[in-house]
Amino acid sequence: MDILSTLKKHGFSFSKKYGQNFITDTNLLDAIADDASVTSEDTVLEIGAGAGTLTGALAKKAKRVIAFEIDRSLESVLDETLAPYDNVEVIMDDVTKWTDEEIDDLVGGEYKVVANLPYYITTPLLFMFLERKRRPTSITVMVQKEVAERICATEKKGDYGALSVSVALRADAQITRVVKRDMFTPPPNVDSAVVRIDMLGGIAVKDEKTLFTLVKKAFAMKRKTLVNNLSAGYGMSKADAEEIITSIGLKPTARAEELSKEQFITLADALFERK
Repeated sequence: MDILSTLKKHGFSFSKKYGQNFITDTNLLDAIADDASVTSEDTVLEIGAGAGTLTGALAKKAKRVIAFEIDRSLESVLDETLAPYDNVEVIMDDVTKWTDEEIDDLVGGEYKVVANLPYYITTPLLFMFLERKRRPTSITVMVQKEVAERICATEKKGDYGALSVSVALRADAQITRVVKRDMFTPPPNVDSAVVRIDMLGGIAVKDEKTLFTLVKKAFAMKRKTLVNNLSAGYGMSKADAEEIITSIGLKPTARAEELSKEQFITLADALFERK
C-alpha cells in the first residue's frame, strides 16, 4: 500500500501542531514490533496511530491492538489502511485525557505500550504510564535520539536527570536501534531511536510518593547542589539539608546527577523518617 497516495487521496496534510512524522518502511515497522516482543498473546496499546503503518505491523503479531489517534483528519485514512485487520480498535481521542480506570477497563488486563512519539508529548506520556498503579509490562517508544539517551542515562554519564532516575527506579531501559531521519515522512530535523522499557516489580522504599517527589525536587535546578535544591524544594534550612545528605554518606557538595537510584532510595527513606 502506498501510504503517501492514500494520505493524498483523503486530503490529509501534515500538522506541525501534532509533530507528525510517519514511518513507511515495512522492514523498520516490523523491526519495531519485534523490539517490543509482541506476540499473539498480547494486547498492545498504541499511542499515535498516524496513518496506521505501525498499527498494521503490530496487528500482524498481536492478539489485540488498541490505537489512539488525536488527529481526527486521519480517521478516514485509518479506516482504509487498517481495514484488513479485525483485531484493531481505533480510538480518535487524546489518551492523556483518559483516567486510569478507563484505561484499565479498555485493556482488560496485562498490556504493552508501543508508540512513535513526537517530542512535545514524550516526557508527560512516559510519566503517565510509569506512575499508573497498573503499569504496562513494557513500553517501546520511538523518540528523538537525544531523548532516548536521556531516558537510558546513568549517574555521572550522559544527560542524567529526573526522567532517567524515574525510569531506572521502575524499569530496565535500553536503546534497541537508532533510526535515521530519512526513514520518516516528512523527515524530522534529528535522528530518532527506539527505546524499550521493561517494568520491574515494587520498589524497596518506605514511601514511593516521597521518593518521586525527591527526584523532581533534586533536579529542579541542575546547576545547584543537592543541599540547595532540597532547601528550596522542601523549605528547610541549608544546615538541615546538609545534615540529611551527610547522614547517608554523601558529601555536602553532592549534586543530583551524581546519585545512583539506590542512593535516591536511601535519601528518600531518610527524608520520610525525618517527617
